[in-house]
Amino acid sequence: MSIVRIALASLACLAAAGCGRDHADLHEWMDQIRSEEKVSIDPLPVLKPYEKFVYEPAGLKSPFLDTLEEQRVEGLADAGAGGVRPDLNRRKEALEAYPLDALRMVGTLSRGGNTWALIQAPDQTISRIGIGNYLGENYGRVTQIESNAVQLTELISNGTGGWIERQAAIAIVEQQ
Repeated sequence: MSIVRIALASLACLAAAGCGRDHADLHEWMDQIRSEEKVSIDPLPVLKPYEKFVYEPAGLKSPFLDTLEEQRVEGLADAGAGGVRPDLNRRKEALEAYPLDALRMVGTLSRGGNTWALIQAPDQTISRIGIGNYLGENYGRVTQIESNAVQLTELISNGTGGWIERQAAIAIVEQQ
């Protein structure tokens, strides 16, 4: 324990010796700083009052739609007003029970200036169709029959109560 007492006593002496130093140079520097001319500080700028901005995008172009998409959306609104509509009262034809991509064109027949296309259904039955007949689930009406393809116009619901015409085709399938 005597070693601990000696260590504490010597530490206290060192601390007391450190407090007794002359700080004349420090006092001189402080007096010099106080005697210098004081620099004036510019006043703070006057703040403008906050003006609230209200974003009203109703009449502006959407940044998330491209131009073609906007034209399509505008077309949907026009089509819903009084555009084309399928005849829901007519009798459905047999090939309207199948999706268009399930039907295959396997040939054509011509007689007396009339041309018919031969269409094979998924159940392997072959039907003869002419211009004005209907195919597929989307009210597809045959508009043209060529030797290698059948052209038709489908009516697709636009989701807002209107209908859009879409061109489609069934090409002849070569036997392998």
